[in-house]
Amino acid sequence: MKEIVPYVHRVQYYETDKMGIVHHSNYIRWFEEARIDMLGQLGIGFDKIEARGIMSPILSVDCQYLQPVRFGEDVVITSEVTEFNGIRCTIRYEIRGKDDDGLRTKGKTSLAFLKADGTMLRMKKEHPDIYEILKNQIREEKSVTL
Repeated sequence: MKEIVPYVHRVQYYETDKMGIVHHSNYIRWFEEARIDMLGQLGIGFDKIEARGIMSPILSVDCQYLQPVRFGEDVVITSEVTEFNGIRCTIRYEIRGKDDDGLRTKGKTSLAFLKADGTMLRMKKEHPDIYEILKNQIREEKSVTL
């Protein structure tokens, strides 16, 4: 298993609402940023995946907001693969304050791997290198319910 360096994001003004708190929709974007960063660190960035004719639509998103994040803060986003069966992949995220390490948000996304034409892809058979990379990244799901 390769250790992934957490993704760091600085909160921009446009990401906040009138109260100066990050609007809830931005956390989903941050999950995507962290996921793209993680896959790049694994050597299978979206550019490489899509160049091989693989699409990865999101099937579901869960997000639990615990503490607000505000303009100007830096947050550290960890992402971990918790499930992967060759077709479906689940990634867990934790967003923490960089300065205080407080857990602000947690969530997960599930995505599928399909051929460019939208048909099922048998990752283990058709792209065994990517299959092995993702299979080797699986971390046990924490006993936290979202």
